[in-house]
Amino acid sequence: MFCAGILFFLTSCSGITGYSVLLWSIPEHKLQDTDVVPVYIKSNISHVYVIGIPDTKEKIEIPLWQITEPQKKRKALKLQQRFIDYKHQYALAKIDGLPIRSDPVNTSKQVYRLRKNESIKLLYKGNGTAPMSGKSALKGEWLKVLTQNGTTGWCFSYNLKQLEMDSFGTFISDNNEAIQEEDIILKKILAKRWYPDSYTAMIRDQHIDVNRMNSSYGFETGAESGTVKLTMPGINVNWQYNGVKKTPEDTYKYNDVPIEITVRNQDFIVVRYMDESGKPQDFNLVTIEENIDELVANELKRRTDEYARLYENGGKFKSSNYGQIQFNIDGTFSWRGYNRLVPSLIVKNAGNTGTVSIKYFISNSLKSNYTGILTLKFEKMNKELNFLYELDGKNIRLTDAGGASFRGTTVQNLGPSPLILYFAGQ
Repeated sequence: MFCAGILFFLTSCSGITGYSVLLWSIPEHKLQDTDVVPVYIKSNISHVYVIGIPDTKEKIEIPLWQITEPQKKRKALKLQQRFIDYKHQYALAKIDGLPIRSDPVNTSKQVYRLRKNESIKLLYKGNGTAPMSGKSALKGEWLKVLTQNGTTGWCFSYNLKQLEMDSFGTFISDNNEAIQEEDIILKKILAKRWYPDSYTAMIRDQHIDVNRMNSSYGFETGAESGTVKLTMPGINVNWQYNGVKKTPEDTYKYNDVPIEITVRNQDFIVVRYMDESGKPQDFNLVTIEENIDELVANELKRRTDEYARLYENGGKFKSSNYGQIQFNIDGTFSWRGYNRLVPSLIVKNAGNTGTVSIKYFISNSLKSNYTGILTLKFEKMNKELNFLYELDGKNIRLTDAGGASFRGTTVQNLGPSPLILYFAGQ
């Protein structure tokens, strides 16, 4: 929810406080300039409005400058007409240092200086005196404009290249040629490093599968490095970056590279890779704020610390029914006297030694009764044994998870009537 953690000038998260005209398009949310949108919240601390996307229940935060001051819907619809003549109209500065002025006259105060090829939004036309070049007036007109940092003012059109933005955020010039460098959505996509979407659930649940989470996996766009890379299990390919073009199907296709991107939103894309056999493979990819290597390192440390508690009192546990288990500091175990578990749980001649690891997780519903889950692998037995366990002082209780239901690497529920083994610490 947008309310959490912010001191709001307007107080309600549920009620509409007014309506505003959108001044700069937000193509990733299918919002176009001149759209009238409901406004819910204004934060003078975070400098954002919370607006609603018409015909949906979705709300998003946008900078204060991106819409007009909220007012009654009737007045907002009337104000919309002021901007309608320049709907979808943007421009690029042809020269460095092109001034934006406080009034439509060449002697008024400069409020901003544009960089060459910097984009601005055209709002409406004004009346003013054209600048002079020698004894002649320059051709053009004064336009009220808006920059991407929220500065508004007047700019004379002589040194502006007027463009139209389509619904996907691509600027189109007068000859209908796409200005690829100014594709806002593409710029955002190319600026990010992309990872498998499975990482999101791992991070959310704090269940990091160290065998599947790897900082090398994912997609590097090549926009900065010059090399496009796709690295996934079984796939490690790269190419020289030669640019990207939007296709008629509204996807992005790399030039001379078998990669195509479909944008779901600014933090979620689908990369289609056409392998050498011509078979397409699709990968759902997301952006990750956390450091992947740190997440994996922290998970490995958590497992090491958890396992250490098994042998901090010697690691020896004994049962009159199920024998004696010894957990060793090097991740091995020995188990003798388990005859009553043969062949229902342990195969005959499985041996007495093997390895123990912590690689699975337990659901929140099981955490009140269990510490975690241990995986035992006898040297002479192919099948792994998984036990939910609970430490009680020096004692341990093992519950067979052979019939448990798993979701990925997480035990959701135990099977019916699982075998429970009690061992006393030695």
